[in-house]
Amino acid sequence: MTINRRRFLAVPALAVPVLAGGSAVAQAQPPAQPQDAHVLTGAEQLAAQAWRPLAGRKLGVLSNPTGVLANGDHIVDSMVAAGVRPVAAFGPEHGFRGSAQAGGSEGDYTDPRTGIPVYDAYGANPAKLATLFTKAGLDTVVFDIADVGARFYTYIWSLYTAMVAAAKVGAAFVVLDRPNPIGGRLAGPVLDPKFASGVGLKPIAQQHGMTVGELARFFAAEFLPGEGVRLDHLEVVQVRGWRRDIFFAGTGQRWVMPSPNMPTPDTALVYPGTGMFEGTLFTEGRGTTRPFEIVGAPDVDWHWRDALEEQHLPGAAFRETYFVPTFGKFVNETCGGVQLTVTDPRSFDAIRTAVTMFVTAKQVAPKQFGWRPDLAIDKLSGSDRLRTMVDAGAGVEEITGAWRAELAGFDRTRRRYLIYR
Repeated sequence: MTINRRRFLAVPALAVPVLAGGSAVAQAQPPAQPQDAHVLTGAEQLAAQAWRPLAGRKLGVLSNPTGVLANGDHIVDSMVAAGVRPVAAFGPEHGFRGSAQAGGSEGDYTDPRTGIPVYDAYGANPAKLATLFTKAGLDTVVFDIADVGARFYTYIWSLYTAMVAAAKVGAAFVVLDRPNPIGGRLAGPVLDPKFASGVGLKPIAQQHGMTVGELARFFAAEFLPGEGVRLDHLEVVQVRGWRRDIFFAGTGQRWVMPSPNMPTPDTALVYPGTGMFEGTLFTEGRGTTRPFEIVGAPDVDWHWRDALEEQHLPGAAFRETYFVPTFGKFVNETCGGVQLTVTDPRSFDAIRTAVTMFVTAKQVAPKQFGWRPDLAIDKLSGSDRLRTMVDAGAGVEEITGAWRAELAGFDRTRRRYLIYR
């Protein structure tokens, strides 16, 4: 249950009631907000109270640079300044302070700003993480990391692993919730458990349409019992002023890169789809200034862009482009391809768009397009179905229709754990 991308691809009263299943989750809907309300994260609400609701606890904070307040302060720095000093911090992929590239971490060290010990949680399974929690002497785990809404973005699996570990050591778990930057829309296939990996541990939809707080509720009730553990105390500090139809641009929040190759909110919009190009022989745009928006390969030309524009995909526009990646695939090689621009996020479907890109690439550039030999695409898409259907010449409607029933089933289940309208 390790989480390693490169390995798998190469409020004052926080306590909430316990469900019959044994996990404590926040039940109440957040108060209705006017449409122009400023979105307040869970962290901002506790910081406004000088972190007093967490005072007296032995806190271990699992976070990264996205665990930030509106004034730019990191939550750990803010806690320490307020006299609520965590006993430890834990870093996910890319590290606690965010200096590592994809598939990397910062290791164990003492944070020079606060003097707090930082433990490397990236790649740690629940048993190892439970050992680190015990070593740190914590009684409460605080999670504050911004997600981007895709199953294969590893932070949600850091959340899951930490929840299992916390249950093992009897620690409380507090999620400081943040908006889902791509809204609450659900899309794509549900992972087949036979294809579980570090980029998808459990069967959820590829674009899950949930906040990390909602996912924590879902995980606690649906998946932790299968691990043989029960999280007796889960607290979700809810976002105020966010609705499921609000994209990041409407939150009033400051964008902090969740990882080095997620530079803008536009990247997050396309990522649940074009992130799958990691599993192909095309470059997904790492080593360019617009990763996951620029996609291509050597010897690909304007025919791909023309074929895509003929599809008239809702909310999407394509520009013919040529580029030379500085790292990742095809370093220092001239590549041709497309730059994808989201013209209307409300009608844009990232996964359907990516499937269309696969199908048309196979048609116009059959010598260049293909799958990585390690079949990483199967882990990214959650099964071998997408790959085999594209290879068999299936059309976009047939491919995207293949997961319609399972997606509806997942939606029925997830609705029990949603917090926001």
